Amino acid sequence: MTGRHRHGPPHWARYPPRPGRWSPSGPPRYGAPFWQRRFLRFAVAATVIWILAGIAFGFLFDERRDGNGGGRPTPGIIPLVVGVAVVATVLAYRRIARPVSRLLGGAARIGDGDYSARVRPDGPRSVQALGHAFNDMATRLEQSEVARRRFLADVAHELRTPLTVLQAGIEAQLDGVHPRDDEHLDTLLEQTRTVNRLVDDLRTLALGDAGQLTVTLEPTSLIEVVDDAVTSMQPTARGRSVTIETRADQPVEQDADGTRLVQVLTNLLTNAVRHTPRGGTVTVSLADDGAGAVITVDDTGPGIEGDPEVLFDRFHRATDSGGSGLGLTIARQLVTAHGGTITAANRPAAAEDPGGARFTVVLPAGDIVA
Repeated sequence: MTGRHRHGPPHWARYPPRPGRWSPSGPPRYGAPFWQRRFLRFAVAATVIWILAGIAFGFLFDERRDGNGGGRPTPGIIPLVVGVAVVATVLAYRRIARPVSRLLGGAARIGDGDYSARVRPDGPRSVQALGHAFNDMATRLEQSEVARRRFLADVAHELRTPLTVLQAGIEAQLDGVHPRDDEHLDTLLEQTRTVNRLVDDLRTLALGDAGQLTVTLEPTSLIEVVDDAVTSMQPTARGRSVTIETRADQPVEQDADGTRLVQVLTNLLTNAVRHTPRGGTVTVSLADDGAGAVITVDDTGPGIEGDPEVLFDRFHRATDSGGSGLGLTIARQLVTAHGGTITAANRPAAAEDPGGARFTVVLPAGDIVA
């Protein structure tokens, strides 16, 4: 037997869909007019059933009266049942069919990519709740679409600058404008490092969004994590005349991914050193509050303007920032993968303390499931 059907093609191939009811290349289009027509047909059928049932009941009622006493009165119950059926059908149609049709029409618009679709919640309470849920869903989808477009635009902008510098530098050397020496090659190499860092950051963000950002938990000395991060940042801090101090009450050891935590603290220290004026100080403190480890990074900079939570948004950065605006976003994803939290706030100024920004990382103790 060949690959053909034994009794011919399947039923869906023998009977193609009618025009207007099905989309040309996919599932049916559940638009509001289609479902309104279906509900109207159902309402008409229900009305006919009501009328036939009323007529039958009326004649049965009349026959019983004939058996009891003679005369055959006018069956007034029949028009009453017919009238009740018509009124009930009209009310049901107005109360259920219209809001449901609007919901289906809005769903069709969402399916076509129009995330601005909203419906007016009315009808029964359950239908109203469905309308509110639909509007909330549409709002979240619209916000996600806006964030996606902004994210793509920001990525394109971040990649355009180093790629433009690379293209211009290579063309200048090929045309003989710039000599092919180590100085110009170092400039091009630095731009490739910038692109590589951005690609790595984007990959980390993509893994976090997909829920695939894993951490390797093992007994880790958090003091060593702090020392490694501070050591890697010392050359940058000295170049900006900023002092980094470390404070630790006692050795703290718990299950964590040391490499990921060094990345978190490096991002926080980079941000703190960048916003600390010359002669300022960045302080890294480590403590154990009994429920877990608490790491704070304080600086003596101007502090945070506006809502501190905005700092963790993707590509959010100050006008004088040289980063990609992804460091704090990645830091939050890595801390969350450890089951912890990271927050930002302003330190209150005191007599000998000008204040500044404070980032606090809380890592819970015990076994953590990433």
